[in-house]
Amino acid sequence: MKLYIAEKPSLGRAIAAALPKPHNKQPGFIEVGNGDVVSWCIGHLLEQAEPDAYDSAFKSWKLEHLPIVPEQWQLTPKSKTRQQLSVLRKLVKQATTLVHAGDPDREGQLLVDEVIGYLGVKGPKKDTVERLLISDLNTPAVTKALQQLRSNKEFIPLCVSALCRSRADWLYGMNMTRAYTIQGGKAGYKGVLSVGRVQTPLLGLVVKRQQEIENFKSRDFYEVHAHIIKDATQPAPYISLKWQPSAACEAYQDEEGRLLHRPLAENVCARVTGQAAQITQVNKKDKKQNAPLPFNLSTLQIEAAKKFGMNAKLVLDTCQSLYERHKLITYPRSDCRYLPEQHFNESQKVLGAIKQNCQDLSNPVDHAQVTLKSKAWSDKKVGAHHAIIPTQKTMATAQLTKAELQIYSHIAKQYILQFYPAYEFCETSLEANIAGGLFKTQTKIPNNVGWKIFFKEDKSSAPITLPSISVGETWLCQEAVISDKQTQAPEHFTDATLLAAMTGISRFVQNKDIKKTLKETDGLGTEATRASIIELLFTRKFLSRSGKQIHATPVGVGLISSLPESAITPDMTAQWEQQLDAISDKKLNYQGFMNPLNGHLFKLLTQAKEHIPTALQGIKSDHNPFKKKSFRKKSSAKSNPKRKKSSAA
Repeated sequence: MKLYIAEKPSLGRAIAAALPKPHNKQPGFIEVGNGDVVSWCIGHLLEQAEPDAYDSAFKSWKLEHLPIVPEQWQLTPKSKTRQQLSVLRKLVKQATTLVHAGDPDREGQLLVDEVIGYLGVKGPKKDTVERLLISDLNTPAVTKALQQLRSNKEFIPLCVSALCRSRADWLYGMNMTRAYTIQGGKAGYKGVLSVGRVQTPLLGLVVKRQQEIENFKSRDFYEVHAHIIKDATQPAPYISLKWQPSAACEAYQDEEGRLLHRPLAENVCARVTGQAAQITQVNKKDKKQNAPLPFNLSTLQIEAAKKFGMNAKLVLDTCQSLYERHKLITYPRSDCRYLPEQHFNESQKVLGAIKQNCQDLSNPVDHAQVTLKSKAWSDKKVGAHHAIIPTQKTMATAQLTKAELQIYSHIAKQYILQFYPAYEFCETSLEANIAGGLFKTQTKIPNNVGWKIFFKEDKSSAPITLPSISVGETWLCQEAVISDKQTQAPEHFTDATLLAAMTGISRFVQNKDIKKTLKETDGLGTEATRASIIELLFTRKFLSRSGKQIHATPVGVGLISSLPESAITPDMTAQWEQQLDAISDKKLNYQGFMNPLNGHLFKLLTQAKEHIPTALQGIKSDHNPFKKKSFRKKSSAKSNPKRKKSSAA
């Protein structure tokens, strides 16, 4: 008997639908016509054991216990899903062959692997486990995936990466949370001070931005624009060029080159008005801008926050519904924006489904160039999963909620863009010398609107006229004007900008070496976890909302003020993500990741023990941490009579 172990019931039902009938549905599994069985996990059935599983003394939170580092890691069943684990235990014993059908990502790999290891699968049975990768729950797509089973051994590095992440988060979060909660109590704060390797640097970004805003002092600055004309007898149209201060003006500029001295601006205006403008440079370049790639989860969440005001969790939940319940989109927790090349052969069917599902997109589909193959189709850039796109399924979209229809339409629109030509434009750079001063301007003149026909409100695609002009010509500076401006404080984070910060974390990394290496592979958290991490900070009262703005609460500010720099900046966790990717790519092993982490954790705890977080004095909390046994929810000892060592890897 072949046993398929899916990550969740919806995936299990989709797999069974593609297998021989008749089906015999039983509690926790489905027996199919050829005698094979499909069962499932319900998310993670197992979790890292609590500290007191290793030593009962760890039920009490004491500094002298820290750091707590297990010698032999243990997993414990989650109480709410223990029954399903029992179902799998029986089925695994009966099965001759196992098929791993976790989601096609790091966590999906670990989730099923840890169950297989926990249930004691060994020898040839473990060596012959097969891997099923599914990103589309519709039956034709699942049938195709069933014909492309791979050896689960190929994905051991992915599992090790996820295992390192799981254990590292436990070590760091549990030890640091206990240390700062205890020390916070000494300063008078009676709440749990949760510290995590992703949530805390994320909170640090918000706190730092908030402090920059609070301490910001606006300054006046000035720009000089020269309006030049070709013929004094025909004053219109004119070309406006911006003055470029020379090195001699540095004393009157700020660190970003803005002119702070108005008398100097007035002097420039007086000096150039009525003077000849010698055209010294005219560069024209024809350029193309390809359509934006299909969405991954983060880019979809960012766009949905901007366009629809949806927070990250709502977008993810909506995507999960479109994927699992309605089967209208492919696997949503993807970090990839590319598509397998063979999917191009199915594009006309996908476009046909979009047209039927979304009447508003009927005309764009009709005008799509179905033979046009954008850069989105690239096997070299597709890993375990691909970009989020519509499936071939059609249905009456009146059944969808408003949020589901908005997200589906947005994903569909992005897919249609792949069949429209590039936006083509002529970029003209112009320089002129006026009374010894350098003046510049740059314009873009559209030649072919291409895919931007979707975005009629886009100013960059609006028609622009520019008079004919050549190097060596002498024009006249009709007048020069001063633009009075003020420096603006940075804006508070919103859902969209905070997600953008998480996906582009290299912008906030301080270490230059890490910053350089992370520009292509950066990211704080993963596609699957970013929404939950943001929501966790709200749940723990470290963040609050004011309209669309995200603010740090007093306890959030106090916590960040109490922690060492390495705990509140994204450098460490960004480096972790880089190393976890290296493990997935077989460039780093388990010990190479865990050993340095343990050493760094010891140093952080030494600092914590020597420091009382006075920044938390006077901040009240309704929660008493010392009534809790751990920093996270724990299953009762009664419901956990047995614990096993982790052997997922």
